[in-house]
Amino acid sequence: MVSTYCLTPKAHLKIPTIVVFLLKKPSPFHFHHCKFYSHHSLPFPTTSSLHVKAIKDGSFQNLDVANHLLSVYVKSKNLNHACKLFDEMPHRDVRTWTILVSTFARVGSNGAALELFKNMQNEGIKPNQFTLSSVLKCCSSLSELKIGKGVHGWILRNGVVFDVILENALFYFYVKCEDFGSAKWLFESMEEKNSVTWNIMIGAYLDTGNVDKAVDLFRRQGLKGVSIWNTIINGLMRNGFERIALKLLYEMVKDGTLFNEVTFSIALVLVSLLKDLELGKQIHGRVLLSGIHVDGFLRNSLIDMYCKCGEMKMALKVFEKMDTYFGRNENSIEEVISWSSIISGLVLNGEFEDAFKTFTSMVRKDIDIDAFSITSIVSACASFGVLELGRQVHGLVQKMGHKLDAHLGSSLIDMYAKCGNLDDAKRIFKQTNDMNVVLWTSMVYSYALHGRGREAVQLFEFSMSHGLLPNEVTFIGVLTACSHAGLVEEGCRYFRLMKEVYGIKPGVEHFTRMVDLYGRAGQFKEIKKFIDENGIHHLRAVWRSFLSSCRLHRDIEMAEWVSENLLRCKTLDAGPYILLSNIYAIKQRWEEVATVRRLMQSRGVKKQPCQSWIQIRNQVHAFIMDDRSHPQKNEICAYLYKLIGRLREIGYSSDAKLVMQDVEKKQGEGEMLLGFHSEKLATAYGIISTASQTPIRIMKNLRICDDCHNFMRYTSQLLDKEIIVRDIHRFHHFKHGCCSCGDYW
Repeated sequence: MVSTYCLTPKAHLKIPTIVVFLLKKPSPFHFHHCKFYSHHSLPFPTTSSLHVKAIKDGSFQNLDVANHLLSVYVKSKNLNHACKLFDEMPHRDVRTWTILVSTFARVGSNGAALELFKNMQNEGIKPNQFTLSSVLKCCSSLSELKIGKGVHGWILRNGVVFDVILENALFYFYVKCEDFGSAKWLFESMEEKNSVTWNIMIGAYLDTGNVDKAVDLFRRQGLKGVSIWNTIINGLMRNGFERIALKLLYEMVKDGTLFNEVTFSIALVLVSLLKDLELGKQIHGRVLLSGIHVDGFLRNSLIDMYCKCGEMKMALKVFEKMDTYFGRNENSIEEVISWSSIISGLVLNGEFEDAFKTFTSMVRKDIDIDAFSITSIVSACASFGVLELGRQVHGLVQKMGHKLDAHLGSSLIDMYAKCGNLDDAKRIFKQTNDMNVVLWTSMVYSYALHGRGREAVQLFEFSMSHGLLPNEVTFIGVLTACSHAGLVEEGCRYFRLMKEVYGIKPGVEHFTRMVDLYGRAGQFKEIKKFIDENGIHHLRAVWRSFLSSCRLHRDIEMAEWVSENLLRCKTLDAGPYILLSNIYAIKQRWEEVATVRRLMQSRGVKKQPCQSWIQIRNQVHAFIMDDRSHPQKNEICAYLYKLIGRLREIGYSSDAKLVMQDVEKKQGEGEMLLGFHSEKLATAYGIISTASQTPIRIMKNLRICDDCHNFMRYTSQLLDKEIIVRDIHRFHHFKHGCCSCGDYW
């Protein structure tokens, strides 16, 4: 009877009837009944009924029956009753223990799983390969290197035969715990390697930034499954090799490997980074043609892609058609993310009024506005320096009665700081009155961003003296503060403290901050020594920071040596090429400038256009160099000409060297282009559009150049007006002819 039902469609809908039938019959509880149920997720009453019947007819004493009942409980996600059943079982074998250990590992209760494994050994039950794989998974999740190595030792001492699953679990454990020496030894000694093995190894190289080795391993693969393609493309993106990732995506199509949901999501993220709208539309079409189920995650990837490609109409269309095409689960996490993505996209594309209207609509529709939603919206305001919208969202959050917890507080601190309002950031920080590392890290980083290095260091020292444990992000903040303030000795001490006292392994950002710290101080020998000692020759960010310091100190010989190391990576980032070109231009070595530009062209490297923007009366005005598109262009240019003339009277002079490599014309034409740099246009518009005592806040997507920095200093002196500029690295507060960076940036 049960076997017949097992073969029918939707058998799970008939299970309660079967249970009633079984309970009415006095026949004993058969093993195959329970085996069927263990493969279906049953509601609790049904599972409980099976348990009761097994006890009544005595079949619960049969270990096979009890084990399958245990499987039924865990598969119906009733862990409390599974644990009770486990405790009641008169006999337990390796399968009993493994069912529970693997279940705890699967749901993320890693500590409980390890405790069970310990009890299992105390009872003298010898684990099998599956048990050990689950235990190693727990050690990976907890980064418990010592325990995992103990398990490895136990396997060797007891002569457990390795199968490929157990070997992969051990291999993954060493990779996750960053014991790459052991991982490499194990990889090379493995006789049988499957796609999972190669995937783990490729992922390990990508995680450590060794892209060349990862790509080499990938190329050595014969038949490549979709998961390996996903790993290499996603890893290349994370390491900044978007163009190479795109090339591999095309190869994947030619190879005939079918995309899965993960591939489509990765491809859409890649499109977002490249801002390639046409490619995004092609991938969207492929998603629809593939017949693949478009879940909330994939739908949100589509929305995010269209937002970042500047196509808000399509983003809103995907968002509005959720009911028709994708289905909608009210107040699900995917639903909330969709709303947050749309609002963030509107902010990104300068549609601030619509962003706020959408946010208020989200409130009216009773969509759960959780910490994630608010944080993502506030973060969008922070990224683009949109202070007024950030304030409006903050005000609405207060009216809604949201508690200012650590995560919301840190987001608001970050928003106000990145919008140039450090005073409001400090006010939020004081209001929270919470010794939470996330909050304190946000405030430390805010001080660093504004060039208040000593205040950042004081806050960091105060937090440590009161028992707050800093994390890796905290140390990025304090190292940034030391770098911007020229506190070399303090920065070196904190770097040692991070490693030796707190046991935090330095990442790319920590190394880059240290190179920047030495470089700003002109300690180039120390940089070389630091790179050698830490074995970080493969990190492009480190070499780029070094090159930036060469530009600061105008050291061409060192710049050429650094460039050789950096350009060997064949980076598609234009920054290093522009830096080297500018260094040559400063020394008027025009042939070398031309050589660098030709190299950029041959490698397909394109310079990111410089852009500055300013918010006036809840509207953002963006400018590019020599921009004549603004409705008030004539008024802006006329005022800027007049202002530059007045500035020259008090000592300002244009430095045309940085533009001569582009124009290759007369000195006067170089000065003319400097006069129309994007931040100067934004400043001129800000002056004619605001009251005399109102500070001007300008955002820029690249580093502020030397000439514009001087222009801002003299303008603040002449007009007695505060000018706040946020470039890609930090804030510059210009007041009374001085800058908060102390001309050290």
